[in-house]
Amino acid sequence: MGLPLVLLLLLPALLPARCCEPPAGSAGAVRALSARLLGLAGDPARDPDPAVYLALRLALEHDPRLERRYLERLQDTFQHAYGRSAAEPPHTGRLALYLLGLQATCPPLSPHRSLVTWLKYYLEEDWTGSQQRGHPVTSYYQYGLGVLALCVHRKRVRDEVVRRLLTAQHHGRLGHGGNTVDTEAVVALAFTCLERRRLVGSGLAAKLRLAAHEASRNMAKTQGPDGVIGNIYSTPWALQVFLATGECQTEPAFGQAMAALLENLEAFGTAATMAQVLPVLHGHSYLDIAAMHCGEEPDTLTPLDMEPLPEVPGNKTVQLVVECPLPWCYDLRLYDRLVPVPATASLLDVLQAAAALEPREFRFHTQDTPQGPFLTQVLGLEARQEKRNYWQILSAPNTPLQMGIADYRPQDGATVILRLSEW
Repeated sequence: MGLPLVLLLLLPALLPARCCEPPAGSAGAVRALSARLLGLAGDPARDPDPAVYLALRLALEHDPRLERRYLERLQDTFQHAYGRSAAEPPHTGRLALYLLGLQATCPPLSPHRSLVTWLKYYLEEDWTGSQQRGHPVTSYYQYGLGVLALCVHRKRVRDEVVRRLLTAQHHGRLGHGGNTVDTEAVVALAFTCLERRRLVGSGLAAKLRLAAHEASRNMAKTQGPDGVIGNIYSTPWALQVFLATGECQTEPAFGQAMAALLENLEAFGTAATMAQVLPVLHGHSYLDIAAMHCGEEPDTLTPLDMEPLPEVPGNKTVQLVVECPLPWCYDLRLYDRLVPVPATASLLDVLQAAAALEPREFRFHTQDTPQGPFLTQVLGLEARQEKRNYWQILSAPNTPLQMGIADYRPQDGATVILRLSEW
């Protein structure tokens, strides 16, 4: 007979605590990664990213001067994006991350009232514009980030806004593949925050607590034998949930996933991916922002410049294949061609080179995300959430890509498959 659910929820408090931080022997590698991110943050040619600032603030060591300068750049970007003459404002998710960043400063900076008002407005508009589809115009990921940011700032949201996320999770509408882990994790963090900060009634709080526990169990179930949950880039989000709920003390999946991250640190080579993994490598989740205490922060971190990729002479050739196994496609294989590119080319470079080949048969579109460009359209076929499909990227014959298209560098002679898939 299984344990009652109430007892399951109490287990983290009843069982002996396990360490919720990476092994002590990994401290040097984690510190080096923080120093590299700090070096990238100091590059004025790079647009400021609130996720990068959050990763710097949640680290164990700091460079207060550089962090302050980076915050000023963020303020210039976001504070002036909502004036009368502003162009298109940032996405809901980016604004949410910026508000989280303001709370992570020491002492916390109160956002201009209009920014909170804008975020609440976007949460409503996000939903109103897509009532026929039954999901936000942007994504549940951005929607969940918005609720989390408001909660961390102790700003209430309407119960209906929260219930939309509960319903989506209950009916399995949160995404596909690795994106499911990212989105379910962000939503679980929002649920945990609302329940902990008592920003909802007791009845709804109980449902949120159960939903966060269910999300944690789902993530543990999807863990592969290599310790990865979803994919290597979604794994940090899963660890944030284990840390925020305290289940890192009792869930074996936590230690296995942490080991997988430490074994694959080379996969986190861009500012966006470093920002994604560093908080959990320092034992933190975004929920810790709500309880940060300002004290003497060690001014001990020195920026480390990223080494340029080694110059590899010559070219390589990559076989680029586009497949559509869905019943409404006129053919399974829509494109199959050898693409010559420089030896250090990324997959994004391969796609761009293919689009320039004569005859101009290949075309594609991407969408910018905090994790880098995301493939949304190939040969005029668009991956859309309401159609429950996405462009899956595989290394032939059937190995899913574990890196972003701007980071993955296929080897000479490799075959890369772009496959329109359903979830």
